[in-house]
Parts: sequence; C-alpha cells; structure tokens
Amino acid sequence: MSNTIAVIPGDGIGPEIMTATLRVLDALDCGLKYDFVDAGMVALDKHGDLLPKATLDKIAEHKVALKGPLTTPIGGGFTSVNVTLRRHFDLYANVRPAVSFPGTKSRYENIDIITVRENTEGAYRSEGQTLSEDGEIAESVARNTRKGSSRIVRYAFELAVKKGRKKVTAVHKANILKTSSGLFLNVAREIAKEYPQIEFNEMIVDNTCMQLVMRPEQFDVIVTTNLFGDILSDLCAGLVGGLGLAPGDNIGEHAAIFEAVHGSAPDIAGKGIANPCALLLAAADMLDYLDMVAKGDQLRQAIRDTMTNDRDSVTPDIGGKGSTDSFADALVKRIKG
Repeated sequence: MSNTIAVIPGDGIGPEIMTATLRVLDALDCGLKYDFVDAGMVALDKHGDLLPKATLDKIAEHKVALKGPLTTPIGGGFTSVNVTLRRHFDLYANVRPAVSFPGTKSRYENIDIITVRENTEGAYRSEGQTLSEDGEIAESVARNTRKGSSRIVRYAFELAVKKGRKKVTAVHKANILKTSSGLFLNVAREIAKEYPQIEFNEMIVDNTCMQLVMRPEQFDVIVTTNLFGDILSDLCAGLVGGLGLAPGDNIGEHAAIFEAVHGSAPDIAGKGIANPCALLLAAADMLDYLDMVAKGDQLRQAIRDTMTNDRDSVTPDIGGKGSTDSFADALVKRIKG
C-alpha cells in the first residue's frame, strides 16, 4: 500500500483542523506523504465543480484519503459530496466509533460503542423519489440487497474479531418493514452462526434508541442499515459529548476515506478555536487501516492524556481555554516526549 494519501482540507474550519492533524501525524513519524486535492465549496470556486475528476482520480490512485468537513450548497440541485464519494468508490462500510474522553460534557463515562452502518443502499439512498403533480403524495423506494446486507454484517463481525469485541447487535425494523428490513435481519442471523465466539443480539431500532439512552453499556458493536445507522451513530456521538469527538471511516474494497463527521462550522472558521479531535481520531483509524496500529493507539492515548492533564491547551468546546494550534502543540509535545 502506498505511503501517499489524498488530503481534502475541506471548507470552513476544515483547513485549520487539517493543518493541526497533519502536524500531529508528522510528529508520529508515520512516513506519510500528502497529495492535496479539492472538494466542496473550495473546489466549486476554483474549478466550477464540487467534486472535480482530478480529485476522484487522486483518491483512486492513492486508495486512501483523509477528509475535512465539506459544504454542499443548499438548493441549486447540488448532490451531497459525501454521498457521491461513497457511491463512486463503493465505500459500503461506515464505521463510527463513540468513545468517552476525559473532561467532556457528556452524560456517561466509559462508553465504547462502534456503529457499523451500511453506506450505499436502503432508504437513505432515496431512490425512486416522486412527488405527485398536486404536491400531495411523495414516494421514495427503500431497497436492500442480500449482497449489501451480507457484506456489511460480515464486516461488523470481522471487525469485532479483529478488535477483540464480544458482542454484535443487529438493529432493524423487521417487525414492520418485513421485506427490506426483514432481508437484512435474516442475513444477519445467518452470518452470526459463522461467528459462535461473538455474542449476537438483535434489536428493533426504536427500542435501540431507548436502550442507548438508558443503558448504553449493553452495546459493543452495532450493525444496521443506512438510514438507521445515520441516526444511531449521531445518537452515540451524543453520548460521548457530540460530533466534535466523532470520526467516520468509509471503507470499500478498493478505497477508504477517513473524515470528521461534523459540519464545516463557518461561524467559527478563522477564529482558531475549532476542535481537531474528530479529524485526529479519524486519522488514528486511518493509521489502523494502514497497518500502523501502534501509531494509531499512540495518537489516541496522546489525545486522552492531553485532555486529562493539559486542560488549558484544549479548545473551549470541551472545557478548555486553548485553541486549535495550542491543542496540536500539546499533542506534538506529548508524542515527541
């Protein structure tokens, strides 16, 4: 695998948190090289396209990308850049870890849940959207496939084995959506039998939401369909303090894109107070993917130690008095010893 990655700085606070993240990666001495490419509003302004072909070509060449938050203009018929990237590279697995960190404003401690979300089909894909001429009836198709269900469930179980997890919960609505959600659940049951060492549980999505709020410690790895995963992964992020601590990994057979899942926050862009944690944690997941697991663990530990012992350096959103740069400075200092 190449040691060059495509880097998409992004919009709004994206360039600030990307600069901080790359500084920390350099301090880890990972041997990575960066090929900078444009997407989002920056690309629209420079190239007249939210997602230029040159950017897609570079991601395809390097097979790994680190991405800051992107803005898709509202109205004007623009398609989400994030959704386009997932579909173009068939990034079928969206992996969203939610882990408690010290000093954050959250209701729980010791949360450690991974949501594995199918990323390419289902209700979220919004196929077959129609609106009647009188504007009274709107329709959209929810299509799940055996192939899509199989590969996401298998990915979740393989991830559980790889990371030493003990339990996989398949989340569904098969009691009502008997075909689309029923297919997913039946496939999950079949594949679970291949992993007897992993406890398998199934749970209806509305009950899952309640259980996550009441007793989140019962969850380990959650696997679910696209729309449910979109909702549940943000709920899990809320359990640990919000999207500022939420990385997202988009994995396919031939490419992977690692990102901060929060927005571009134009209201604080340029103020130097953006929290780089989500992108840093995405970079740690990227290092795992690149078989640099020890480096990824070192980065996560540096974040944890800094948030515990150097509160003045962290950003205000997580209770500190620092800036994006001071957070990065503290991490670099800690990594270099």
